[in-house]
Amino acid sequence: MIKKIIAAALIFCSLNSFAQTKEETAVATAVENLRKAMLDANKGELDKYTATDLSYGHSSGKVETKSEFVESLVTGKSDFVTLDLTNQTVKVVGNAAIVRHVLSGNTNDNGTAGTVKLSVLTIWQKQQGQWKLLARQAVRAQQ
Repeated sequence: MIKKIIAAALIFCSLNSFAQTKEETAVATAVENLRKAMLDANKGELDKYTATDLSYGHSSGKVETKSEFVESLVTGKSDFVTLDLTNQTVKVVGNAAIVRHVLSGNTNDNGTAGTVKLSVLTIWQKQQGQWKLLARQAVRAQQ
């Protein structure tokens, strides 16, 4: 009986160590909302979840401002047909958050079909009570 109690306590503790804090959950929700906005090319939602001073770095080395990032998606210059985020980690430090994940998707940029798999680092900042994407850098993920 004691062994079962100890085993149950160990399982609970190990599961609990992976639980997100309230702020980490809020950041993860903002990441998901931005993912959906990118997939839908929804200008209002893209504006809502990105900071005015956004620095959006692509795996090619290209860096976009907020307006360039939003315009690229809204006009179809950059078009995600599918967009999945996996292996995500979230770490909140004060009013900033560090998010890492693998981004995989199918694209149709300027009408040309393609696929993408990237390792992505994003920095989020809490501004007026809302988490906003402040910076992003991507590199090609190892296959």
